[in-house]
Amino acid sequence: MDTPDPDLVRRAAAGDPAAVARVLTVIRPIVVRYSLARLGHVGAGGATAEDVAQEVCLAVLRALPRFVDQGRPFLAFVYGIAARKVADACRNASRDRTDSVAEVPDTADPAPGPEPRALNADLNARLSGLLAQLPATHREILVLRLAVGMTADEVGTVLGMTGGAVRLAQHRALTRVRALAGDSLSAVIG
Repeated sequence: MDTPDPDLVRRAAAGDPAAVARVLTVIRPIVVRYSLARLGHVGAGGATAEDVAQEVCLAVLRALPRFVDQGRPFLAFVYGIAARKVADACRNASRDRTDSVAEVPDTADPAPGPEPRALNADLNARLSGLLAQLPATHREILVLRLAVGMTADEVGTVLGMTGGAVRLAQHRALTRVRALAGDSLSAVIG
């Protein structure tokens, strides 16, 4: 890893434009790698590692005239600034509650929001657990009759039963589901 030598840093801190340009050229790839490791390709709040690296380079440029060599490597100074800029990017992202979109839609999204989706997922999980406790034939009958919408005669043809036997088995299956569920589903369904 190419690091700026102390003499170059001293000249840059003294205001030598060529030294400043060289210091920034040397530290930029280091800062980009550091930011990429901390933020990923698209980091917090959409800020990229390149964006944060640019902020770090600007901060180093502003702080360079006040830099005093205290025996620590110059990169420790740069990493300190980089760590604060990464933390700032993460903090700003946590405050930003917007989602970036390429185009603003003309109408509201008709899809259900997060709460109805969560309630449906919970209901599906509960019903799946209840169906798993039924015999395979009863489970199949309920799925074909209630979810698929087949008639009793159609289900009977599929399962090799009469329509009356399907209706009786469906009644028994629903009674069993009600008994297993107790009051746990009434709040969700009703």
